[in-house]
Amino acid sequence: MTTSDHGFTHLDDAGAARMVDVSAKDVTVREATASGRVLVSPEVVALLRGGGLPKGDALAVARIAGIQAAKRTPDLVPLCHPIAIHGVSVDLQVGGDSVAITATVRTADRTGVEMEALTCVAVAGLALVDMVKAVDPAAVISEVRVERKSGGKTGEWRRPGAAT
Repeated sequence: MTTSDHGFTHLDDAGAARMVDVSAKDVTVREATASGRVLVSPEVVALLRGGGLPKGDALAVARIAGIQAAKRTPDLVPLCHPIAIHGVSVDLQVGGDSVAITATVRTADRTGVEMEALTCVAVAGLALVDMVKAVDPAAVISEVRVERKSGGKTGEWRRPGAAT
């Protein structure tokens, strides 16, 4: 990976955006986990637990939307490399005032899958908001972040303070 005269990997020497050439990097198994929350009203929590939302199974729709988003990340985030996605899991847990979303994405490729995991969580959150907005127009997507990643030259990384 080369750095421009400006010191940035995603800018050329003229300052224009570019996709970094990763062809010389080793193919390794890479995995990333991201998380986020959708803050919802008590009424939405009750409906999610009871299966009574007007639009149907919001958690199933959010899960599928997240999986699709992980696969489409390079179409949405301009400088992301198109890579083979080998596995995506999306977990949605209904809590007292929110739905916790956790996504893990896995590949064997030359670059990591942090952006795919983040995109998965964000789009799952968007789909969930779409499914509940008739009941709770104030629903909020919150705290979308990478929790951990592994693989590649840098190896394992965990968010400081995160559970092991």
